[in-house]
Amino acid sequence: MWPGQALYVGPSLALDLHSGSVSCLAVGVDEEFTVQLENGTRQVARTALIAARVRHRILPHGSRMAFCYLDPASPRERACRRMMSGSAELARGHGHELPLTRLAARMDGSTPLPAALRWLDLAGPDDRTEARDPRIRQATLRLAEDPGQQLSAEKLAVEAGLSVSTFLRLFRAQTGTTFRRYRLWTRMLRVALLLETWPDLSTAAVEAGFASPSHFSSAFHAMFGLRPSRLLTRGVTIRAA
Repeated sequence: MWPGQALYVGPSLALDLHSGSVSCLAVGVDEEFTVQLENGTRQVARTALIAARVRHRILPHGSRMAFCYLDPASPRERACRRMMSGSAELARGHGHELPLTRLAARMDGSTPLPAALRWLDLAGPDDRTEARDPRIRQATLRLAEDPGQQLSAEKLAVEAGLSVSTFLRLFRAQTGTTFRRYRLWTRMLRVALLLETWPDLSTAAVEAGFASPSHFSSAFHAMFGLRPSRLLTRGVTIRAA
């Protein structure tokens, strides 16, 4: 896990219908998989980029998957999207599909973080020269620095010198997701970072800004398609940088 991005490589997970707060690059490590959208549409792919807020389900054909969660406000996500074709909600066929699957096949919990970063660079180079609205960039940084804060859209709009309606509209245009969903993502990341050294899930959830452990569990299921307790029982290794 890094600020604004997270990577999971491991056993295929039987995920329920869900919608992420950020974009998700799904990679079938050993086989293709099927992306099923809420309306019943199905697409078979080896690599697929599912946009934030798109309700979907991943049906793996193989035993291992890689899921790369990318902040839609980041240059890396936009670079990844440019290397794929399809609609705004679902793109397929990454230009580096073969090396992405080969590298992921060699990754596990002991993989050095620099090797994981090389995988991310293949998925989408982090070109920070891309121009972004500085007011929204500052707002996303504020949310990431301390997700446990009760930072409201009203407060950040004032700091940006914008009306609330203009701020929310610009935030969505710049990040590809809503303010509330983005704030939820930063809190999810905070829980994962705390769990690296603090194994108490309930306390970590409250510390990250969730109203209660049950609130965190429900939000996690809605975003990722499974309960956090089920993921942790698989012996997942959490590493942060």
